[in-house]
Amino acid sequence: MTTEIYRDTWGIPHLRAGDARELARAQGRVTARDRAWQLEVERHRAQGTSASFLGPEALSWDRFARRVRLEDTAQRCYARLEDTDPETAEWIRAYADGVTEGLTAADAPEFARVGLVPGRWEPWTPLAVWLSTHILFAGFPAKLWREEAVRHLGPDAVGLFATDGPGTSGSNGWLVGGERTTTGQAVIAGDPHRFIENPGVYQQIRLACPEFDVVGLAVPGVPGIAHFGHTGTVAWAITNAMADYQDLYRERLRRTGAGVEALGPDGHWHRATRHTELIRVAGAEPVEVEVIETDRGPVVAGGPEGLDDGTPLALSLRYPPRVTADLGFGALLPLLRARRVADVDRALDAWAEPVNVVQAADTEGAVLHRVAGRVPVRAEANRVRLVPAWEPGHEWTGWHPTPRADLTDGIAVMANQRGLAAPLGVEFAPPHRADRIRALLDRRRPLSAADMPAVHTDTHLASAGPLLEAVAALDGLTPRAAALRDRLLGWNRRMDADSTDAARFAALRGAVVRRIAAHPALAALTGPPAYPEVLLPWLALAPRVGFALEHLLRAEKLYGIDRPAVVRAALEETAAEPTGPAEHEAPAPVDPVWGDTHRLAPWQALPDPSYTGPALSGDHDCVLCTSGVPGLTDLAARGPAARYVWDLARREDSRWVVPFGADGVPGAPHHRDQLPLWLAGDLVPVVTDWDRLEKETDV
Repeated sequence: MTTEIYRDTWGIPHLRAGDARELARAQGRVTARDRAWQLEVERHRAQGTSASFLGPEALSWDRFARRVRLEDTAQRCYARLEDTDPETAEWIRAYADGVTEGLTAADAPEFARVGLVPGRWEPWTPLAVWLSTHILFAGFPAKLWREEAVRHLGPDAVGLFATDGPGTSGSNGWLVGGERTTTGQAVIAGDPHRFIENPGVYQQIRLACPEFDVVGLAVPGVPGIAHFGHTGTVAWAITNAMADYQDLYRERLRRTGAGVEALGPDGHWHRATRHTELIRVAGAEPVEVEVIETDRGPVVAGGPEGLDDGTPLALSLRYPPRVTADLGFGALLPLLRARRVADVDRALDAWAEPVNVVQAADTEGAVLHRVAGRVPVRAEANRVRLVPAWEPGHEWTGWHPTPRADLTDGIAVMANQRGLAAPLGVEFAPPHRADRIRALLDRRRPLSAADMPAVHTDTHLASAGPLLEAVAALDGLTPRAAALRDRLLGWNRRMDADSTDAARFAALRGAVVRRIAAHPALAALTGPPAYPEVLLPWLALAPRVGFALEHLLRAEKLYGIDRPAVVRAALEETAAEPTGPAEHEAPAPVDPVWGDTHRLAPWQALPDPSYTGPALSGDHDCVLCTSGVPGLTDLAARGPAARYVWDLARREDSRWVVPFGADGVPGAPHHRDQLPLWLAGDLVPVVTDWDRLEKETDV
């Protein structure tokens, strides 16, 4: 059968081929045609060669990628697939070959800007892309932060900045069983929260062959549909389980005539592997990096001579794919072939990285709510802080069973809160998003797929409570501060882009965060430690205070910080800022609204300094999770990287949207055509009728 490529009104590719392998090849070709620049950026990130065309700013990531052994781990995982699952290995190879073929004809203007020529994709490149996307997903640098807090403030501070708050990524996801819907069939909806990138991190696509016909959100550079898919008879979606499955070990290293040795838990020195690699840097001299790996894992910070500041410390990272040579890609083909919930369940038994909460439902009424992925069994200390490699008791001794749960009153909700996955993690998101989603769903019985966008876009900020309570307790304020207090206490707590009260609250919150972060009690945490630059965002004090503010305002101990005084000073500061008409000015200034500063700031490998992002509603604890960094910036780099509604009654009644569009080529008709819908909370219809599609080509 000839492989056929169709497009719908929004330029979303629909592919039809004779078998799964040819379909994977076509998926690679089409993705290369639509996302050539993005694919090559991801390949170079995975290889640790980004600085060769992006310059010195990419050097810190390249060092990390080399030291953590991303490409070598991907090669190991692919070799294992060749031995244990040759069908999947060949399927991935076909995708990589398709990407290489597609890149030869790709026309992306960014290549000319940096003088980059697209390269060849190896069979393991898709696995390396997946690894580089998720290596920081579990947030292992949070252990470095806890270590810093304890070192400077004492052991009681180990959980002081525990937000139960957002890390690098999260998601909303909910499943409504058939007993709660208008059709008697389940609905699954949600939105993955990730860094918003242009082009987007998810690709809307349809993959069809005699074995299966699946619509879903693919990750450009990776074959199949791992996270969000609908086969017609079964649909699935995931959220981040917030599990802790990566460990950091303090290492004692020494140089010998033969290389480098590491002290093990048996009290003996063991040979570590060591070699050097050269990183080429556009516009600068090449940089040599030493790559060391102990029996625990790759050394990601420091070395035999310690950190850059002379601290006698080296850190190794132990993460499951490096230990097992398995990413869980053996689940990808079975997911595409799934017909029932039981098929999805069996497929995900093989899943490894990252660890997710999965929700699935089928047309026969079965539902699934479980964790999928690999979490090691080890000492509790491993989960919280750095542990000494030379002491026994910190080894991995097996894998945790993955928890499961039933629906409650016909609904399952997971929004990264402490719940189903609680035994597997340390810090989770606060319950606000999950509680709000359930409350919104409970307002209407029965529910339909058409009800879901209103949930996606809800802007109520429950986490505003502690700060508003502190404001309510203040008296003796200046008239302007008293007026601001009263205004905030009457606010509906919705972070709408056109809300002046939301802007006032955000300004107050930022002032409180900055004052707490600047307090002498926390001064020791203000200086950046001598860890690699790529890890420093997790070690900055102001963002930690901003995301943990709700907890810090209620914590029993805050090291002598007078919280009422801080809030009072911040309120007076905020009230003193011009917020209304000023005398002797014409025209009178307009009160600022939240959308004036809360704007979309997508990540781009080649930033466009002239780009001004659109105004956004929402905030980091709203269901509409558009997240800036309180106290630092209101610009939102994180948010819903896609939205979806999977209807099990009729797949063609399903809906989805991404922040920009299907095409990654600047200026193309479908480069940003979904942005207005995404901003408004609207969704694009999922088209399943081939007669309604426009045929692009046969290959």
